[in-house]
Amino acid sequence: MGDNERSFQFQQDGAAEEREPATAEQAAGERPGASEETADSPADGAQLQDPTALLASLAAERDQLVKERDEYYDLLLRRSAEFENFRKRVERERRELTELAGMEAVRELLPVLDDFERAVQVETSDREYAKGIELIYQRLMDALTKLGLEPITSRGEKFDPYRHEAVEMAASEEFEEQTVIEEYRRGYNFKGRLLRPAMVKVAVKPDTDGRGQA
Repeated sequence: MGDNERSFQFQQDGAAEEREPATAEQAAGERPGASEETADSPADGAQLQDPTALLASLAAERDQLVKERDEYYDLLLRRSAEFENFRKRVERERRELTELAGMEAVRELLPVLDDFERAVQVETSDREYAKGIELIYQRLMDALTKLGLEPITSRGEKFDPYRHEAVEMAASEEFEEQTVIEEYRRGYNFKGRLLRPAMVKVAVKPDTDGRGQA
């Protein structure tokens, strides 16, 4: 082996010897990190909650959510009931307002209806004229009836101060006392509500001298 070869071998051996301490130091540097990871593992396990406490916490949260749900549902029911009552009240008021407007309109037409009713009762030789008047009266009456007009039956009925207006009293032995014996002006209801009382004559019991009692 020549001098050059021995020199090259000597250099390789020296480089190998220099690398060995570095490898040992690197290994020594990695060991503390591994020790730290091993040391951290028990700490992570210590942070885990007790299963019983965790279940209790979840149960309490569930109960709170159930309570809030029930409260919101009860609030929804109450708000729905309030809205339904409000809707019914508005509908009732609207219906009453419409009926009141119709009632007042029909009330204004009652004098016209009275005139036609009297005209029908007048005797005339002109049958065509009488027939025309009767036809107009009937059509007007039918139209008002469809709107809600209801004639009040008075003759032969017991006097009712709410439905009848007594303009005359007459002694009578034929009729029972306080019986309506004649109607001067017809009364009307409108959809079950009094629109106009009837003007009537009422029978009273005669006194000893044949006159009606006051």
